[in-house]
Amino acid sequence: MKKVFLGGTCNNSKWRDDIISKLKIDYFNPIVKDWTHECMEEEIKQRQNCTYCLYVITSEMTGVYSIAEVIDDSNKRPRKTIFCFLEEGFNEHQKKSLKQVGTMVQDNGGLFFNTIEKVINYLNQGV
Repeated sequence: MKKVFLGGTCNNSKWRDDIISKLKIDYFNPIVKDWTHECMEEEIKQRQNCTYCLYVITSEMTGVYSIAEVIDDSNKRPRKTIFCFLEEGFNEHQKKSLKQVGTMVQDNGGLFFNTIEKVINYLNQGV
């Protein structure tokens, strides 16, 4: 069965709630109340084993580790890496930079979408 790792912006961002309710495939949500070493190990395992590794970036992002993860996965697992950023709340310079991240993911063999709806349609195709 297909499964997607839901990486990307945390910080109370609601994009996961939106996508989870519409997915027809299994998923791994790495969000937990108390982040431990075991949680990190499970996340790494899921990134390796899931059919897809999705990274959605929203303007609630405060750190940059998710950007590092998506580039890492686009190099190590390009055929299953998906990047999406939601433009609302970003300034023009940030949008330009995030589009370049998307282009890099594509150049490495991954996918780049600009809406959650397109991501959902892609993940649910053939189900």
